[in-house]
Amino acid sequence: MSEIGIIGSGFAGLSAACFMAKAGHDVTVFEKNHTIGGRARVFSEHGFTFDMGPSWYWMPDTFERFFAEFGKKPSDYYKLVQLDPGFQMIFDKTEALRIPASYEELCAEFEAIEPGSTQKLEKFLEEAKFKYNVGMRQMVYKPSFSWLEFASLEVITSAARLQMFKSVRSHVRSYFKDPRLVALMEFPVLFLGAMASDIPALYSMMNYAALSLGTWYPMGGMMEIIKAMEQLALELGVKFKTDSAVNKIFVSGNKVTKLDTAKGVYSTDAVIASGDYHHIEQQLLDASYRNYDEAYWEKRTFAPSSLIFYLGVKKKIKRLIHHNLFFDTSLDDHAIEIYDNPQWPSKPLFYVCCPSKTDASVAPEGMENLFILMPIAPGLEDTPELREKYFDIIMKRLEYLCDDDIRDYIVYNKSYCISDFVNDYNAYKGNAYGLANTLRQTAVLKPTLRNKKIKNLFYAGQLTVPGPGVPPSLISGQLAAEQLIKTLKNSNS
Repeated sequence: MSEIGIIGSGFAGLSAACFMAKAGHDVTVFEKNHTIGGRARVFSEHGFTFDMGPSWYWMPDTFERFFAEFGKKPSDYYKLVQLDPGFQMIFDKTEALRIPASYEELCAEFEAIEPGSTQKLEKFLEEAKFKYNVGMRQMVYKPSFSWLEFASLEVITSAARLQMFKSVRSHVRSYFKDPRLVALMEFPVLFLGAMASDIPALYSMMNYAALSLGTWYPMGGMMEIIKAMEQLALELGVKFKTDSAVNKIFVSGNKVTKLDTAKGVYSTDAVIASGDYHHIEQQLLDASYRNYDEAYWEKRTFAPSSLIFYLGVKKKIKRLIHHNLFFDTSLDDHAIEIYDNPQWPSKPLFYVCCPSKTDASVAPEGMENLFILMPIAPGLEDTPELREKYFDIIMKRLEYLCDDDIRDYIVYNKSYCISDFVNDYNAYKGNAYGLANTLRQTAVLKPTLRNKKIKNLFYAGQLTVPGPGVPPSLISGQLAAEQLIKTLKNSNS
């Protein structure tokens, strides 16, 4: 049995902890914040319970696969419900596209917008399903140390169908013409942190996740997943130390030996660092032990940061459902101000999650719980004045598009932005999602899972493979654990 230290208690860190404990190791998780969960933490105020970060539950099979590794299933820990409609896209005051759970109803929506599109949708989703089966059930479970890992017969013979060198944008627009359908089919890749024009068409598998596998919600909120993973970890013997920021990783020869934390120094036989990769290397390791220098990180394409508002509203708001995407202005213009010419946006798009439409436990009776998110470029200036300015911009549009008075009924208001991501998570430039899944940052081209100079240090999380998002984070923790387990076995043999 080896003493294993896990830095960070988000999805990746908890996943890594569970797999290491299952393999028989003595595991301790070190978390800098007062509560576990990383970006998926939760807080409660005035009777409202707010998920701080992730709010979408897609790819339910990934969660099932994770818990099955331990002889469990999600329903052992939380109640999952399918949302119907799964989400809606609001284009103006009178026009919205709601995405039903039923495929037949979805076809009817497409046909009403663009006659003849049903057959195209069927073919598009067939291709997306194939990509999903190859991508999410094979490719993402590779550690990505070498391109040879992907040289399976199915991947090689299916290379053309996987469309790695065609963009999502050109793929979508070869099927659909109406701008509303184009927006719908391009939207899911925003979870990957880049524009549809910069994401390989392989990731149209996200459409299969969104439209075929459905949008789900764990009753009580996304924190219920964290609670489930924590309970599983405790059942496996994992120990947790909160308020325990790691200040230094001590190395002797080519091995980590100790962790200096806010609550003391701990000896360790190996470490999986699931905190911010850049911070771990630049702040906790001496320069001679780093995989990458500062110039490397400056050249990476990062997914956006976010300006978030957590609002408690003492009324029910008409027109909103659980997930609401406001596309009443240009996505391309907003994207240019995130990726090409980073600046605070002139006409921002935004997203509103209203979980109280599904879950009465997250807000007092007769009230609404709102999570409002506006994507922004990482590394921007973040001031109270800018937050207030964009709160006013968003609320004016939200009230207009919902045809409802909201601001006068707000009883709780908290903002969260770039400086908070830096302070709470050591996030590089305050990024919210990690690295974008562009072609040049896919698989082997991402920052590697293993430290090349330290035998017993591995990385997990949204800045390494397989990428940003909750399901990839679960997988990242598993991959890091599997590689460390192999390393420990080899060193002991």
